[in-house]
Amino acid sequence: MSKKLILIVAIVITPMLSFSQSIFDKFEDYEDVSSFVMNQKMFNMLASIDINLDDPEEQEFLEMAKKITGLKVFTTGDAKISKEMNGTVTKYLNSSALEELMRFKDGSQTVKFYVKEGKDENHVKELLMLVNGLGEMTKGQDITINGKKREFETVLLSLTGDIDLRQVSKITNKMNVPGGKHLEKAGSKN
Repeated sequence: MSKKLILIVAIVITPMLSFSQSIFDKFEDYEDVSSFVMNQKMFNMLASIDINLDDPEEQEFLEMAKKITGLKVFTTGDAKISKEMNGTVTKYLNSSALEELMRFKDGSQTVKFYVKEGKDENHVKELLMLVNGLGEMTKGQDITINGKKREFETVLLSLTGDIDLRQVSKITNKMNVPGGKHLEKAGSKN
């Protein structure tokens, strides 16, 4: 009887454990989605490349990068996929421990930040950012990815690890991550 109970618990818990890691990964396979995914090993490699150890700012970047376990960014200009991304975020929020950090709206552009509590008020285990309404800003601009002209309506960003909200915009700016400029606002709220 106890073996059956362990098996049932394992079957129930396994999707929950993998849910947060894979729910957004499906967007990588969509033709009209641009994706950028970095795992912990890449952050460790980046942290050791071309760092001036005498520069306190670069040393700070190194320490911060070592604590990041993953970064995923998905962008699309397709209205149907944008709607699906929003639905997936809603579904994820309903089943996760994320809470809203802040949101703001400027015209048709909306930006929402969600976080999973970390070791103190300035640190989080996960930061999720959803930006909608970028279509007007990117329309007519010459954004080309892999030889294909792109317009962006939605940006979905997930950052995991031991994240210091006061420092997170530095890492995204240094890596030129889409939507990274909005992260400055999240860090300034704490």
